[in-house]
Amino acid sequence: MIVVTGATGNVGRPLVRALVDAGEQVTAVSRRISARDVPAGTPVRQADLGEPESLEPALEGAKALFLLTSGDFMAAGGDLAAVLEVVRASGVRRVVLLSSLGVGTGNLPPGLEHAVRDSGLDWTILRSGGFHANAFAWADMIRTRREVAAPFGDVALPTVDPADVAEVASVALREPGHDGIVHELTGPAPVSPRQQTAAIEGAIGEAVRFLELTRAQARERMLVAMPEPVVESTLDMLGTPAPALRQVSPDVERILGRPGRSFEEWARQHVGAFK
Repeated sequence: MIVVTGATGNVGRPLVRALVDAGEQVTAVSRRISARDVPAGTPVRQADLGEPESLEPALEGAKALFLLTSGDFMAAGGDLAAVLEVVRASGVRRVVLLSSLGVGTGNLPPGLEHAVRDSGLDWTILRSGGFHANAFAWADMIRTRREVAAPFGDVALPTVDPADVAEVASVALREPGHDGIVHELTGPAPVSPRQQTAAIEGAIGEAVRFLELTRAQARERMLVAMPEPVVESTLDMLGTPAPALRQVSPDVERILGRPGRSFEEWARQHVGAFK
């Protein structure tokens, strides 16, 4: 049995589906989750990583765990080592952690990865680039005003489809050969906010205006929902990315046997969100 934390999120939801489709027994875990959030017959458990003991019932009989920590967990000073003690005591032997490319470039702290490496468990780390799905943040302004407001309009990064991240996670959880490895996951090509706007414009068949925000304007908007250190590191990665953040990684294609989905493909698939 495989346990998926963050099971209602951009990666967790398609990961649960991918594992079920592969014939695995899955328990889907989130702080707020119901049977409507998962494929029929999939067990669900409510748990909060900030309270590690709440995870214990979900881990009974599990062989592997997909571990996703939320921004709230980090902002509250969450202790992943304590979570992993509960995981190890339950008998789980493999953990797959969703991390960020920003850890490798020094933009984000490495504490989560260190905790997993030091846990005594078999581990795989998935360092993901930014998600195509971050564009959902523009959905309301596109639907109501046919415009996008974002900073750093011409800085291109190889964002990745969360469904591709989920498929890689499914392979790492089910198949041998991934223990002790860090996989770097990106899309097939760099794409800028202005280019993303054009892709959504093409998908909906109507003009969408791009408005470039200053860093200060973007910071003010982001502080509404994100802790200040996360805002600053995110703006650094978006505005002045290290060369490693601009590079396309071969790992998605190498593991899945096909190229990652482009932002244009993602926009066409989710066009309903922007109409």
